[in-house]
Order: sequence, then C-alpha cells, then structure tokens
Amino acid sequence: MPVEVITFGCRLNAFESALIRRHGAALTDTVVINTCTVTAEAERQARQAIRRLHRERPGATLVVTGCAVQRDPESWARLPGVRRVLGNAEKLEAQFWAPGRLESAVGPLDEAPLPAARPLAEHLGRARAILQIQQGCNHSCTFCAIPAGRGPSRSVPPGEVIAQARAMVMEGFQEIVLTGVDLTSYGSDLTPPLPLGALLARLLRDVPELPRLRLSSLDPAELDEPFWEVLATEPRLMPHLHLSLQSGSALILKRMKRRHSPEQAARVIARARALRPGIAIGADLIAGFPTETETLFTETMTFVEEMDIPFLHVFPFSPRPGTPAARMPQVPPALRRERARLLRACGEAARARFLEGKLGTVREVLAETERRGRDQHFIVVESETPLPVGRITPLLAVARGEEGVHGEPL
Repeated sequence: MPVEVITFGCRLNAFESALIRRHGAALTDTVVINTCTVTAEAERQARQAIRRLHRERPGATLVVTGCAVQRDPESWARLPGVRRVLGNAEKLEAQFWAPGRLESAVGPLDEAPLPAARPLAEHLGRARAILQIQQGCNHSCTFCAIPAGRGPSRSVPPGEVIAQARAMVMEGFQEIVLTGVDLTSYGSDLTPPLPLGALLARLLRDVPELPRLRLSSLDPAELDEPFWEVLATEPRLMPHLHLSLQSGSALILKRMKRRHSPEQAARVIARARALRPGIAIGADLIAGFPTETETLFTETMTFVEEMDIPFLHVFPFSPRPGTPAARMPQVPPALRRERARLLRACGEAARARFLEGKLGTVREVLAETERRGRDQHFIVVESETPLPVGRITPLLAVARGEEGVHGEPL
C-alpha cells in the first residue's frame, strides 16, 4: 500500500500532509499521523488512532509528526507501534521521507529554515488552492501551545509568494487562500518589513488574471492600513473576514494575553462592514476560559449578539500542559460545554439572518462539485443544475439550504 497520512488539526496541517504524501510517494505500508496540540481532544484522538493502527495493521510503519510531537517527542515515541517521530521542520523536508530511513528527528524550531510556499489543491475538485505564506508565532497567549509547536514567526518572501500564485492560476485555480499560523504578522521579519496589506496589493497587481483571493484567520490587533485600503478598493479580495477573537470580555482577553479589547474588535467589524457592505464576518471563540464567571461569559454573549457575527467557530477551553492558563482556576468541563452550546446557538441565529439577507441576490459560485460550491462570502451554495467544476458561475439564491442556500441559474 502507498503512504497514508492521517491529519489532525488546522488547515495548515492539511497543507503539510499533502506535501508529506508527495515526499513519501515511494514509501510502502507506511502510515503518517500528523498531530495537533491545540486541544487535549485533538491529542487524544491522535493517540487513539495510533493505538488502533497498531492493532489493525501490526506490520505497518507508523511515523508520527506535527505540533504535539514537536512539544513532547518522547511521549509519542513511546506509543505502541511507533517507529519514528519527526518534528515540524523535518516533516517538510524530502530527505526524511526517503525509503529505508528510520531515524527520528525533532530539531529546535528557532533554528528552522524559512518555510517554502508550495501550492495545494483542496480535495474538492480543482476549485481552490491554498498558499502558505507564513509560519510560526511570536505571541504568548496564555492558553496557546502553538509557539512551542511551530516556532517563531517566519515569512515567505513576497517574490516567491507571487511566483507561486501565478503558477496556481496557470494551473487553472480560480481562487487562492493565503494561510499561515499568524497570518497578520506576515512580513515583520523581512528586510525591509512588508505588511500583509502591502503584500495583498502587490499580489493582486502582479497577478491580474487571479479572479479571487481569500484570507484565513486574522488577528484583529494587527490589521494594517494597507490592508484596509485593499479591502476597500479591490473586489477580487473576497468579502469574508475570519477574526481570531477568542472572547468578548475585556477581563478575559487580558487574562488570555490577547492584544485587542472588545472595543477594538467592534471597531474592526464596523470598519469592515462600512468598507464592504454585506461582508461575511467569522470569529473564533473559547468558551469557559479559566476564571470566566457567569458575568464575564454574559459579556461575550452580549458582544456576539450585538456584533451579529454569523460564522462562529466555538471551542470549549482545553488546558494545555505548560501554558499559564492551565494553572489558572478552571471552569468545570460541563459548564464549558454548556457555554459553548449557548455561543453556537447564538451564532446559528446570526447565520440564519445573514443567509436570509442573501436570498434574491446573485451568488458568484466557485463550484467544488457539480452540485455544490462556495460564493464570494464563502457561503455553501447548492444547485440542482450541474455546475462546471472549478469555474465561477452566477446563481440566484432562492431558498435556505441545510448548510447555506440553494441557487438557480439566472
């Protein structure tokens, strides 16, 4: 059997898993488990998968890599059936996937080379490509283990970003998603520094044939003025912002060591809506952060309701060993889950209102399959009429769907 890669965690891990498949194409009867360390649940699922593979495929070579391994390689190496562990820098290098190579390697990330920007097509057809432009994080949020797993922030030089984007367009991709661990810190380590907004302007100028550019999660504390100018003036930058918000309580944000306040986040959302009316706003939220009282949780609920955020990603707090938040007074797990449920319900109501507001409007749908695609706001649009996969087709939104809306040809 060819190499198999099982991925846990973020879109960036999925990007890197595709690269691992490419590097390990010559391997046989090998399973790679690409781990995540963001939550305890993600690590539990990865360990469970390893134990299951050891039982069901005792002859297979199990290789474990990813952020959880980077933080604690010894504990992963001790799991039954694991032949080798690789760090986050090593997993991206072809030399470590040569047939017959069996040694483990987990080096310090502060000595890792700059990441290479490499194209990756999403698994749904040939519609959308992902381009990694940044790696690592320099911040120290009290709940987060990512800096230990990914290392400091490093940016891909703009010339390489643009060259890769041009190559993707030549391959036929209609949309590129720029991604990174801390995307808004892009360019701070370059000489001279280049803010994210300036990169966006240059990319769209130098690749005029690119129809759509989209961004992954953004830190509301780091959005620069060039970014706002591009958002206001460039229709090819999709009207869809996903913010790393985490809380709507000022005190909880301080205890998280985030660099924005609720008032600053509200101004970011208001400015985005003023510049691009109808823009889709999403946000990450942590429910049940340590010391979160009922009053502080209500502050987050009120913020989400007042901001009317339609696309929420809500996570119950998960203490990560070694982080300051793991040593703070904890909210009981059942209460964390209940608060997460309430926040999700609030987001679902906002999403219903947002989708209702799109009915009767034209959706520019990038088809991922013959019956389904995503519009400019990243809304799922389903069609009874077959769509040309990988092409952008205008459809009229006529009704609510299970996930988004139903569209009909004009």
